[in-house]
Amino acid sequence: MLLLAAAFIVAFVLLLYMVSPLISPKPLKLPGAHVVVTGGSSGIGKCIAIECYKQGAFITLIARDENKLLQTKKEIEKYSVNDKQVVLCISVDVSKDYEQVENVLKQAQEKLGPVDMLVNCAGTSVTGKFEDIEVNCFERLMAVNYLGSVYPSRAVIATMKERRMGRIVFVSSQAGQLGLFGYTAYSPTKFALRGLAEALQMEVKPYDIYVTVAYPPDTDTPGFAEESKTKPLETKLISETSSVCQAEQVARVIVKDAIQGNFNSSVGSDGYMLSILTSGMSPVTSITEGLQQVVCMGIFRIIGLFYLGSFDSIVRRCMMQREKSESADKTE
Repeated sequence: MLLLAAAFIVAFVLLLYMVSPLISPKPLKLPGAHVVVTGGSSGIGKCIAIECYKQGAFITLIARDENKLLQTKKEIEKYSVNDKQVVLCISVDVSKDYEQVENVLKQAQEKLGPVDMLVNCAGTSVTGKFEDIEVNCFERLMAVNYLGSVYPSRAVIATMKERRMGRIVFVSSQAGQLGLFGYTAYSPTKFALRGLAEALQMEVKPYDIYVTVAYPPDTDTPGFAEESKTKPLETKLISETSSVCQAEQVARVIVKDAIQGNFNSSVGSDGYMLSILTSGMSPVTSITEGLQQVVCMGIFRIIGLFYLGSFDSIVRRCMMQREKSESADKTE
């Protein structure tokens, strides 16, 4: 058995070595590149725009609130590295009208050149028990979180194919890797981005276009603060099992992975473990990444089972406490 296992590993390494030239993209050079960031007026999107601007990129910010966009533009411009850099602001809802999204991106490309990297960061969240969430919330979240990424990507992909270069980033969430209590409306929209990214990557890889899916953990942003106001107790207790990251840290990781053309982008040890556990048939961009997935999958699954047991215990305790409280209220 040991010889068989060793032979399998050797064969696997040789296979990866043979295909590695096909899966190792050339890094994207950001100086002078045109980077479009949707949802770029605040949170992770704004920090990604700042990070790219610091590295010499031209930025197009897309969001709904024009006032926030103009404030963010001023903030980003403080980090310019040369006098030629430009920050363009476009106020549009990327989830409603595809033709409008296509038109504004054409205008952006006429002003700043073809899009070298698109970062789909527009998104929103609603938490609550499945039966308590209004049906229209499911529809709205699917429109914003999923179609809000489909439309901009669809608008730039043809030009990227013509130029045979480009990067497309989908900002998902750790809730797009693991379904959790309270996220029945949110998680499916973020899971959907993974499916879109895998299918799209297979289509565009021959054109030297690379797709990155980012899975940020809980991050200190205005959106996270707003979401926390309505989180069920179970969701809060589960979230407290991991720390809250800073948006600047998350943005640096996402930009680095996008430049390198990595398919998965994760933050911290929990994020690394989840990326291994959920790697499935996702693309790899290095021999090391493939070997890590093979070697670590088993042990991480064991650790993951302990996490799941802990989460189930939290949900069960909350249910028992709630029932006990309701029973006490009835007897009074």
